[in-house]
Amino acid sequence: MPPRLRQLLPTVSLLALAGCAGVPSRPAPVPQPAAAVTPPSAASLPVVPAAAIAAPDEAAFVRALVAAHPGLDAERVTALLQHAAVQPSILAAMARPAEAMPWRDYRPIFVNARRIGAGVTFYREHRVLVDATAARYGIPPTILVALLGVETNYGRITGRYRVLDALVTLGFHYPPRAAFFQKELAALLTLPVDRLPVSAQDLRGSYAGAMGWCQFMPSSLARYGVDADGDGRVDLWDSLPDILASTANYLAGHGWQAGQPISTPAWPAAGAAPPSAGMAWAGRRPAQPLQAFEALGYLPATRVDPALPAALLGLQGAAGPELRFVFPDFYVLTRYNSSPLYALAVSELADAIAEQSTDADDGAAAEPAAARTPMSAPGHRP
Repeated sequence: MPPRLRQLLPTVSLLALAGCAGVPSRPAPVPQPAAAVTPPSAASLPVVPAAAIAAPDEAAFVRALVAAHPGLDAERVTALLQHAAVQPSILAAMARPAEAMPWRDYRPIFVNARRIGAGVTFYREHRVLVDATAARYGIPPTILVALLGVETNYGRITGRYRVLDALVTLGFHYPPRAAFFQKELAALLTLPVDRLPVSAQDLRGSYAGAMGWCQFMPSSLARYGVDADGDGRVDLWDSLPDILASTANYLAGHGWQAGQPISTPAWPAAGAAPPSAGMAWAGRRPAQPLQAFEALGYLPATRVDPALPAALLGLQGAAGPELRFVFPDFYVLTRYNSSPLYALAVSELADAIAEQSTDADDGAAAEPAAARTPMSAPGHRP
């Protein structure tokens, strides 16, 4: 590794830490103080009825929700909240976010031979549907596949918690993100029936309340869910057309730019000047043109339009410090999860799936997938 890169990485990393990412639709966990939750193991944690824990904000939450949605029954909403179960294991999971790892440890979780191979198989089996959906929304097909791979290992792990329990636990018993999760709880309780395959209180998802193959939060389901198979509901558990179209619609709705790079390695020339605060990745859409970085001595490893907005991201890779240029579509991936490690993992998994799909198929298209693909493996239906 060039000595210059080793010297500059701490500067870029500190500048990145100084930034504040926007609120993600699928939130990146915020570490809980260690003293708040100290269980021996998640499996041994008890389930505590919400009504047994004082949460004075719940009454105010119900009043505000009913005032904003007069059609809601205040007694029914109150009863739902009182019968939700506070899950200490959820609080424990929030205290151990994978995104706190360095890139060298985070990458192998999602970019490995098994997940790449499963992605190639999934893409080959459903290529006609994936490609048609990708073309409709202007999203690379392997980005759609990779998102499902990172989120739920292609639908294998969609979450075991009741979404209502998760959002009550985090909305009223996790102060660092209480406002966000109360907003998502309100979105869940006001979802139209055609947004859901089952009733809101029966939905199951992740410990953060994310649902289905694509792990949408309730507000994302309300805004970006697509009934692509035309059955009158949005099913993110058992309808692959709905899953793919909703995922693509989310990315398109956040400004995906077709045909643009996501990231590329950055190489500082000898004597490269330290980047300014506005040039380091800070969780915001890149604004500085690549040519401004080139003028300071930072060169992209691949040919990129010099007018394309960019930011510098510092990482701790397997071989030591790394620098990456990231571009607007990288920012779009962080709207799914605000961690830059997440966005990079999706991008690299997509690249690997694309490369191996081309090698495996030798340019031939896969057999058409059914217009509605049933998901028969256990656990997909909440």
